Amino acid sequence: MFNTFGSLFRLTSFGESHGPGIGGVIDGCPAGIEVDEGFIQAELDKRKPNNAFAGAAGTTRNEADKIKILSGVYEGRTTGTPFAFFIENTNQKSQDYSKLADSYRPGHADRGYDMKYGFRDPRGGGRSSGRETIARVVGGALAQLYLKKIGIEIFAYTEAIDGIYAKDFGEISLSSCGERQFFAPNAEVVSHWQKRTEEVRKDLDTLGGVVCIEAHGVPAGLGEPVFQKLDACLSYALMGVGAVKAVEIGDGTAVAASRGSKNNDGLQYDDEGNLCYASNHAGGIEGGISNGQPIIARAYVKPIPSVAKEQKTVSKQGENIVLSIGGRHDICAIPRIVPVLKAMAAITLMDMVLLQKRMENNGIS
Repeated sequence: MFNTFGSLFRLTSFGESHGPGIGGVIDGCPAGIEVDEGFIQAELDKRKPNNAFAGAAGTTRNEADKIKILSGVYEGRTTGTPFAFFIENTNQKSQDYSKLADSYRPGHADRGYDMKYGFRDPRGGGRSSGRETIARVVGGALAQLYLKKIGIEIFAYTEAIDGIYAKDFGEISLSSCGERQFFAPNAEVVSHWQKRTEEVRKDLDTLGGVVCIEAHGVPAGLGEPVFQKLDACLSYALMGVGAVKAVEIGDGTAVAASRGSKNNDGLQYDDEGNLCYASNHAGGIEGGISNGQPIIARAYVKPIPSVAKEQKTVSKQGENIVLSIGGRHDICAIPRIVPVLKAMAAITLMDMVLLQKRMENNGIS
């Protein structure tokens, strides 16, 4: 159950890390979207193992992650019928996980899956593996193709790795963050992140970080109070990505130490009669509804739990054991998680746009 995300634009994913492949079905996709397979593949390439964006943080697993579209497209456009796709797994090394079948990796979903289902696929984490996010990236790429046509553009970049913040090394720029290593928002921080990940790799450990997602051109009025507020839906979408442990909208937790007079975003009309905000502490969402300002969200990503250092754990037979996790693993989920979080934001906004259109067409407000 619950392998589907979205209400009108609905993504259902299937597949495991070491099974034949990962796939999905997108239902509710509007007809007539020009399907740019090159763009979809480029988004997948940003997430795939051993890619150019990951630097020293990446895994050595080598997968092409080539998309095969199975249905829902005719002459380069969506038909409105289910958009189905599949990405083959080609570089599994299931033997790396043979000793993990009877033990629980600290920080992983192993014990949770056993407690819930009584049986699990131990190869690479099975369904709990980060490879499941492939389907999300495809869904997000298709959503972006639609959103761009109506003036909405989504940016995602790495704000910090292991407490090293990009803002401390230069101005934040969105223009090239999608092309730079680590998805860094400035060039100056890249060498610092590279050095830190190399140090942590040698220490047989892992690290976490912060990803910022910004959506520009979002019209005012998206969001459905009271139980489908835009900020609530965005938080739900981002928290649904495995390694994310916290989400902030706008100033986030900092508002708890602010004052109302400072935290409020003042409004004024300019000389041309355009409504303008003096600030954007709210992250573009007030009362659960977009206000026309850029949507700003941050996701806090935990360190990869697969570490080569020895850790205390238990076996399924009730023994206390010491476990060192081998195999091929990332040192940091960032930057490979950046396109995944961007995709989840895109799917959420796509869903909200379609819901707003339906309500307007039905005369509901």
